[in-house]
Amino acid sequence: MTLGRALLYASTVGAIGLGARSVARGPLPAPVVAGAFLGFSSVVMAGVLEPRLAMFADVINAAEPEPDAPRVALTFDDGPSVATTPRVLDLLAEAGASATFFVIGRKLTGEGAAIVRRAHAAGHAVACHSFAHDRLFALRGPRRVREDLVQALSVIEDVTGARTTLFRPPIGHTNPTIARVAEELGLTMVGFSVRAYDGRAGAVPEVVVTRVVRGLTDGAIVLLHDAAEREDYTPVAPTILPGILAAMQERGLAGVTVDALLG
Repeated sequence: MTLGRALLYASTVGAIGLGARSVARGPLPAPVVAGAFLGFSSVVMAGVLEPRLAMFADVINAAEPEPDAPRVALTFDDGPSVATTPRVLDLLAEAGASATFFVIGRKLTGEGAAIVRRAHAAGHAVACHSFAHDRLFALRGPRRVREDLVQALSVIEDVTGARTTLFRPPIGHTNPTIARVAEELGLTMVGFSVRAYDGRAGAVPEVVVTRVVRGLTDGAIVLLHDAAEREDYTPVAPTILPGILAAMQERGLAGVTVDALLG
């Protein structure tokens, strides 16, 4: 059982216990009820916001170590970007590393489609990060979630000629609806064990590199961004990637796709 599910079950049992106590012995004081409600709501919200808890879905956040062949999966979200993704591909090629690109379906047109074809041809994995990258994706109903994912999967297959089974929800938020639809579509939900926090304007390259390098261990999945979601700032990916790749080389960690990491 995951930590997230243990927390959810314990909170649910506690809430049921308080309800039973109220029925048997009379209403609880208002502050107790308010505190219990706030605590339960906080647990549920944490499960939505933090995929590493794996509360509502089976999320792959890392792989078991392979001492004979240590490796790391670098993953890039929110692309492709005409301005920065080609440079990321160049740096990966120079280092002989593979990566996984969780792409936004609506960006796979024109030059964006050509960049993704280049990534696929170079041996990188192209995976699903939804079609619209709806920031309220976790609040949508099952039909809307399904339509978005089906559209994204179709576009990716049209561009690369291959159907992906890897999916990372927009902003990483998960809930029972997203988990159920992903399962129906045969998708494996991928989280991360190392979060760079590089996906925002003003990210400081040196700080990002230090944060990532600290978590570079055998079997890690690293969350990076090769593009800005709305193309409204320049990502630091091309700046930080040389330092990350150099640290991987020093530690004898191969850069592989998520598929390869999972065996």
